[in-house]
Amino acid sequence: MDEPSVSPHRVTQLLQQWSHGDDSALAELTPLVYEELRRLAHHYMEGQSPNHTLQTTALVNEAYLRLADQTNPRWQNRAHFVAVAARAMRQIVVDYARSQRSQKRGGGALKVELDEVAILSPEQSKEIVELHEALERLDTLDSRKARVVELKFFGGLNYDEIAEVLKIARRTARRDWEFARIWLYRELHSVD
Repeated sequence: MDEPSVSPHRVTQLLQQWSHGDDSALAELTPLVYEELRRLAHHYMEGQSPNHTLQTTALVNEAYLRLADQTNPRWQNRAHFVAVAARAMRQIVVDYARSQRSQKRGGGALKVELDEVAILSPEQSKEIVELHEALERLDTLDSRKARVVELKFFGGLNYDEIAEVLKIARRTARRDWEFARIWLYRELHSVD
């Protein structure tokens, strides 16, 4: 994972100041947070198939709007922000994929505007929704393991950051990831 260009401590300070109503902190934080969101979105989009054309900018802009629109946010630190951002991005992609699947058959990719045009094939939409549904099933069995997947896969966090967010040991985060990865693989391949 690439290191952010600004100190995580500074981002945490600004997030906490914003949580306490300091609008000037939000003004300073916005470009830093936007870059963090771009990093997350880029990481997520790297894991998609080569013909996946959901644009990073559209995903970033939609996630930013959802995060900035919160009333009285209570950010603990940068890692907490990244965890919430990862969840927001996951939900955006899943919502988009579901909207694609709910459309009548139309012979190919359908267009939907976020900020820019984004295209998902029906097969990609199906895979995203199946992954989301499998994560929901894992969440009912072991919510911590589901959160580890969300933070690592959608948020691009490393084991140390996951451990910080979930307040677990690094080793536990790694074990949870390994278990969940195998469980999801089996779950997704038994659906065929």
